[in-house]
Amino acid sequence: MPRVINVVDHDPTWSAAFEQEAVALAGVFGRRLLRIHHIGSTSISGLCAKPIIDILIVLDQTGTINSFNTAMEALGYRPRGECLDATVPGIPGRFYFSKDRNGTRTHQVHVCADGHPEIADKLAFRDYVRAHPVEAAAYGELKQRLALAHSDDNIGYMLGKDAFVKSLLAAARLWYVSSEALSSESHRSGSGSSDRDA
Repeated sequence: MPRVINVVDHDPTWSAAFEQEAVALAGVFGRRLLRIHHIGSTSISGLCAKPIIDILIVLDQTGTINSFNTAMEALGYRPRGECLDATVPGIPGRFYFSKDRNGTRTHQVHVCADGHPEIADKLAFRDYVRAHPVEAAAYGELKQRLALAHSDDNIGYMLGKDAFVKSLLAAARLWYVSSEALSSESHRSGSGSSDRDA
């Protein structure tokens, strides 16, 4: 049965839902866990989104990723591997877990080893859209249009966003590197602060 694409207004409770799930996930990954981040559209205040909490887990290594499958299944997640053979292929080294409740997707967990380029990309995209309301509004409008046009076609929805997301990501990468450089310079001069998920 195809998933229904439902894009809704931002819900302030999404942040608390992430925090709650993060506690449970930290228990699963234990000493391998380095960082956990709320990513995706539900992490961006004011941005409409599919009501699915996207979570990025950073581990010290992913060579034993399958050892976490049983514990993730106990939390209601389905281990999906790297999804390299999917219609829209996944990324080598990024492992995916999805949680559905009553046939509706509620959470998606992306797991990468420290240093994987997908980590910087996910954080750059999130922080860039947070900091650029004009681009955020355009992204939200696109998602709403695509949700209407592809209400029962997740692949069509994803492909419809692809060019716009890639253009945003290209801008975000440049901005993020510049922001990190400015933040480092600020720390060296004794002023400013850094805000990173932990």
